[in-house]
Amino acid sequence: MSKTTSSEMNNAMADTKAEEKNEVEAEKGAKTKTTRKRATTRRRRAAKPTQVAVTVVGETPAQSIPVTEPGQFGRINILDVTPNEERGVYPARVELGEPFEVTAQVFIEGRTKVGATAVVRNHRGKEMQRIPMTCVNPGLDRWAVTLTCGEHSDVKPWEPEFAQIKRQLGEWSVTVEGWEDTYRSWLHDATIKVKVNDDVENALISGAQLLDRWAHTPDAKLKAAQRKVLEAAAKTMADETLAPEDRLAAATTAEVAELHETNPLRDGLSESAPQRFLVQRPKSSFAAWYQFFPRSEGAYVDEETGKIVQGTLKTSVSGLERAKAEGFDIVYLPPIFPIGVTNRKGKDNSLNAGPDDPGSPFGIGSSLGGHDTVDPLLGTMDDFKALCAKAHELGLEIALDFALQCSPDHPWVKAHPNWFRTKPDGTIAFAENPPKKYQDIYPIDFNADMPGIEREVERIMDLWIEAGVTIFRVDNPHTKPVRFWQDVIAAVTKKHPEVLFLAEAFTRPGMMRALSYVGFTQSHCYFPWRNTKEELEEYLGTTNGDDGYYQHNTFWPTTPDILTAYVRDNGIAGHAVRAVLAAMGSPSWGIYNGFELIENQQRDGFEEQRNNEKYEIKVRDWSEADKFGIAELLTSLNRIRREHVEAFSYHNLHVLETSDPNILAFARHTPANLTKSGKPETLIVVVNLDCHNAHQAMVHFEMPEFDVDPKWGAHLRDELTGRDFAWSWDNFVSLAPWADVAHVFTVVHEYGE
Repeated sequence: MSKTTSSEMNNAMADTKAEEKNEVEAEKGAKTKTTRKRATTRRRRAAKPTQVAVTVVGETPAQSIPVTEPGQFGRINILDVTPNEERGVYPARVELGEPFEVTAQVFIEGRTKVGATAVVRNHRGKEMQRIPMTCVNPGLDRWAVTLTCGEHSDVKPWEPEFAQIKRQLGEWSVTVEGWEDTYRSWLHDATIKVKVNDDVENALISGAQLLDRWAHTPDAKLKAAQRKVLEAAAKTMADETLAPEDRLAAATTAEVAELHETNPLRDGLSESAPQRFLVQRPKSSFAAWYQFFPRSEGAYVDEETGKIVQGTLKTSVSGLERAKAEGFDIVYLPPIFPIGVTNRKGKDNSLNAGPDDPGSPFGIGSSLGGHDTVDPLLGTMDDFKALCAKAHELGLEIALDFALQCSPDHPWVKAHPNWFRTKPDGTIAFAENPPKKYQDIYPIDFNADMPGIEREVERIMDLWIEAGVTIFRVDNPHTKPVRFWQDVIAAVTKKHPEVLFLAEAFTRPGMMRALSYVGFTQSHCYFPWRNTKEELEEYLGTTNGDDGYYQHNTFWPTTPDILTAYVRDNGIAGHAVRAVLAAMGSPSWGIYNGFELIENQQRDGFEEQRNNEKYEIKVRDWSEADKFGIAELLTSLNRIRREHVEAFSYHNLHVLETSDPNILAFARHTPANLTKSGKPETLIVVVNLDCHNAHQAMVHFEMPEFDVDPKWGAHLRDELTGRDFAWSWDNFVSLAPWADVAHVFTVVHEYGE
């Protein structure tokens, strides 16, 4: 076989470039053809895509094949891009700057190697991010990458800078690009051939041709200095005076390897269909809620009469200040509307209300007004606006409960009788959720006039938004038509894209998913009843897995309606455990006030508070909170969340293996390329679920998966105590409920040289 000299190699490359130039000129000339011929050509190409012939020296590289209709494959095969729920009808939902994972199957025929790239484009189609994907399962051709849409921000909806944030919201897209990794395929074979001295010259000349083509491929987006690296390597590869090992080494330098990672040669480039992502405003998924009843905030017992004097919107400023001091960023208020008198409930949901019983704020409406009116006992609309303004001054959002139901005294009952279901005897049916009965509430019937109800709800929500509300917590949305909420939320967010909706929906998975599809940004969930290690591991994986692209579970240890046996039976340690799990287990969590005071007395036969605040005014002594330490813990947990916000996502939680059934461990990890500091952000949480006994366990930590170099090990700092620890692959932990119920570690990614 004749050998090819270096000069012949260069001449051949020059001839190739000349031929490519001639083809370009010929293509330009073809543009002068008649319109009819162009149209005919386009029709033929659409009917049967063809490859454009490219004359090269050596092997012909894979060409991109046009994709002209849905379902056609390109040169590289791309399947099963995730997330992609419900056939792509409903876009996945992420917060601006929130890390999330995209995966896909990317493969080609035979043993040829492929690569994959993910491209993020904003709602205007501008490319914002281009990141190589990693093959995480070669046997299944599964590739993955962690991305962000935009950068994290803490700007509030009422701040002037929010106008700039608003312009970034909307539907973004992610496209997976698959390509033949010609360099890696060649290198694999050439290394073997040089080692065994088999067809070495052809292998090396092919590599020289490949490197030179790579240097001059526009898609690689190489700078002049980078092109010179490849050209020099190609020249060395073609130099027959050098030993084969030295020629091959020129193609495997650190500089060439780095270019393969950052600016690869991508033959046969193929694209997936764009996957849509609904990008929502800051704090749409990362939030810390704090709930209190305004009528209890500032309430006191009159010494002369012995009766309770209720709090008002003005005295509720103390609740705002407590929420701020504990590090929360959303204050959630139950309904603040007038309360009906007919069938008013007494203490603990009793049927007979005493003369001083205030009734349930969920029995909405009286002769004083309905959903668009402030209860005069709380104050005026101006008082509410002042409360919102004070909250904004403290950096807090106001979330208002929206319960779409009425007391028998609500103005709608007379003005719109067709909005209620009438029984055969002519009476209106009250609400039921067997075994619970709500004789003081009429549910809405949507069958007669749903468009009219939608218009009224939109009007009312606009009123409260103008007053300062940025979030609606919707009571029992699953008892209303999904289409109703789809229409209402679309209308409200079209005018106010910053407004969020939380669904209080404890119901079947299908209904909860449907509500998330139509615009409920966050959702209450079954976290309070997930208490064992096995239950929690499964639920953390569900909440922080693919479901998290649609349903943002918000973890609440207790609510006015929920007090579980775990919280009842485990005292201070139980409250601490549930707080750590809620704050660290989900990007969004909430606390119902009184948690700091260990209010854990159950009403007999029900998993709810005794002396329930829904039916009476609570007078609390907040000076008692210090002796329990829970308020201090809540403050610490919120501080950790703020300082390590980039570690929180619905898509980056990893359960860690532990040797004890009472020790639960999990980690949150965001890689360095997605953080502002350029360092990985990693949190490790270890919790003793047994609130009465100490437990020890070995915790396995797969260091490379969390960007920890095994030769250095991991330097951990416990954010709750300030103590430092050194971790390796398997690590001993000991937790006792009378000392530390949990560790919340941050990994200090700083190493010596």
